Amino acid sequence: MAKTFKVSILAADKVFYEGDCESVVIPTSKGQYGLLAYHCNLFGAIIPGELKVKLPGKDFEVASVSSGLFKMENNEVLILVDSIERPSEIDINRAKRAAENAREALLHKLSRQEYYVNQTQLARAINRMKVKASFSENLKQ
Repeated sequence: MAKTFKVSILAADKVFYEGDCESVVIPTSKGQYGLLAYHCNLFGAIIPGELKVKLPGKDFEVASVSSGLFKMENNEVLILVDSIERPSEIDINRAKRAAENAREALLHKLSRQEYYVNQTQLARAINRMKVKASFSENLKQ
């Protein structure tokens, strides 16, 4: 039986998951970062991407996350993100519209802050589309 650890995955508007897990794979600026039981203590930044959580006795659960932070301390992981969605919760048409709106906004002269906000919105929309497409592909197989 695999070793487990406690994980809390929290978004600004909801608790996504709290409980035991076998591993977590987190998207970071340096690539996917995996955490297992008894990993050394650390913290880091999360970028928009695909978060994977392996629950005891189950397959990986996949979710689309926006930016945030994670902390591993004393065999417990805390993940704080702005938003998180399961593939089944993603409206692909809404994600496409959001990506198009962000691309359009980036073409205009913007303040530096507006530019970064639109870049973040575009990254989140593209990530949501990728996670939804990946989930749809796995269902076909």
